[in-house]
Amino acid sequence: MDRERASKRLMEILGLKYEPVAITLWKDESLPQGYCVPEKPLRHCQALMRARKGEKLTVPADKQACPVGGSALGIVPLPEKVKAGEFHYNIGLYKDVEAARRMIEARPEMPANSVKATALSPLSKATVEPDVVVITGTPEQVYWIVPAASTYKEGGRVTLETASFQATCADSTLVPYLKRRVNISLGCFGCRKNTDIAPEEMLVGIPFDQLPSLLETLEKLAVKAIPSSRQAAPAR
Repeated sequence: MDRERASKRLMEILGLKYEPVAITLWKDESLPQGYCVPEKPLRHCQALMRARKGEKLTVPADKQACPVGGSALGIVPLPEKVKAGEFHYNIGLYKDVEAARRMIEARPEMPANSVKATALSPLSKATVEPDVVVITGTPEQVYWIVPAASTYKEGGRVTLETASFQATCADSTLVPYLKRRVNISLGCFGCRKNTDIAPEEMLVGIPFDQLPSLLETLEKLAVKAIPSSRQAAPAR
């Protein structure tokens, strides 16, 4: 598909502040051309937030600042303290080590060493085939992805998958990639602590091969449903 046009229409229809981000789980030893390796290590969430502002980045193992996200993505080994639950328990978001350990055991993850790097860029600038497109936006903006991805054509209800941690790496990148479905995340402790994501922003990950169908439905929603919903509410 025309990535530049798709990005433009997503931003126009949804009213996004930032461009959708194309993410590729790069599995070759040689890194993709045209993508910059950061000087200092980055977390996956940090790389995503920089990409939404225009940067093209590739983040290999030696530039992965977060072993939690990096191990979920299959790029670096899973540290023993993370696997055992000690790391996340010490942050204070779990009542005991066992609860934190179960969170790690339940997360989606790539096989160890199966991915060599991540490649992230604005969708319009992606020069390698994306695996997933991640959008950051307000709840109202992200809401429209639900009918566009599923309920407009299929009806029914939608089940979303999230946790207290790993909003960008697990929820927004790996769930869409591994489970082949759109997933919405409220954000997490790590991305809210370490990036400039706003308190009112959340994330949605979309399998790239499903984007043409999703955008086609968004175009239909933009004719009536979206503008009708966005009309000013009557004064009370």
